[in-house]
Amino acid sequence: MEIVSVIPGIAWEAANTAVQAAVRHAVAHGWKINAAVVDRGGSLMAFLRMPGAFIHSIDIAIDKAYTAASFGFPTKAWMGAIGHDDGMKLGFASQPRLIVFGGGLPLRLGEDWIGGIGVSGAAETEDEECARAGLAAIGLTM
Repeated sequence: MEIVSVIPGIAWEAANTAVQAAVRHAVAHGWKINAAVVDRGGSLMAFLRMPGAFIHSIDIAIDKAYTAASFGFPTKAWMGAIGHDDGMKLGFASQPRLIVFGGGLPLRLGEDWIGGIGVSGAAETEDEECARAGLAAIGLTM
């Protein structure tokens, strides 16, 4: 018996285009960000850091992309998904790389998702705005 698994993924060209678009959007608004795209498995595919962007935000941007790719929904949706369950809040808070605030979006292709984009360095809503610009540049929407 032969078993073949084909997992959809994002091409490096598209990942690069997405982070460039996110940074261009930030430049147009005077924000300084870090932008990352990961594949469905959470591996880094593209990354850009603007001069002057917070150094600590490098890992946060990558982790936002990782979180969105891992679960297939925006990072800011996490608190709504957890609700008022204190056990879940404590449990998820102890998970490394899990980000529960805005700026991470899944890359959806039809019903599947092929990765995630994460932006960090500006305000939460501005980070998400830059991530949406990245999606739009490669023909995807949320």
